[in-house]
Amino acid sequence: MTFSVLGHCPVTGQFGVATTTSGFGVGARVPWARAGLGAVATQHRTDPRLGPRGMALLASGCPAAETVAALAASTPDHKWRQFGVMDRRGETAFFHGALVKPRSGAVQGPGVLALGNILANDDVLPAIAAAFSARPDDALAERLIAALEAGEAAGGEHGAIASAALLVVEREDFPLVDIRVDRHAAPLAELRALWAEYAPQSALYVARAVDPDSCGP
Repeated sequence: MTFSVLGHCPVTGQFGVATTTSGFGVGARVPWARAGLGAVATQHRTDPRLGPRGMALLASGCPAAETVAALAASTPDHKWRQFGVMDRRGETAFFHGALVKPRSGAVQGPGVLALGNILANDDVLPAIAAAFSARPDDALAERLIAALEAGEAAGGEHGAIASAALLVVEREDFPLVDIRVDRHAAPLAELRALWAEYAPQSALYVARAVDPDSCGP
């Protein structure tokens, strides 16, 4: 019972994943991204090992479709897995195992992949992709959160969501944004509130790491 969105901003070069589920601590299991390479989301009886494995395939030069095919071929329990990949060009691919529970699916668009399982209806994923694509001038983090909100407004998943996460990478080896709501009655509202607080500080935290002298005494 998870829906996620992978996105790319060609202007900033950022990649990101936003995700929400009915379980605890989705940010520790589903989203993976690396600057200059792309992003992976792994869900439905989630195997977190697929995230680093997918990123390694992208680092080796595999495009999204080849990465997905290699992940599926090398995963003995692939029938239970659902995952999506975005490569450095913003191209996407996805996989649904035979035992992934409906409603499940994916919607692709330029620089976006919406992916979900055990959804309330068939409108959720198109709503996610449309909301992301409707705001090309906004920050990538904002577009990803808005996309999840649109998915929830369209029906979301069966049952209440309990956790959410936002991961965005840009130029450094560490994330530009890594915000996790591990358990909350309204995780998307909490995710948005945390992003609103962090957004004005995000550049400062990067500067403290890469150029601490620029941050004043």
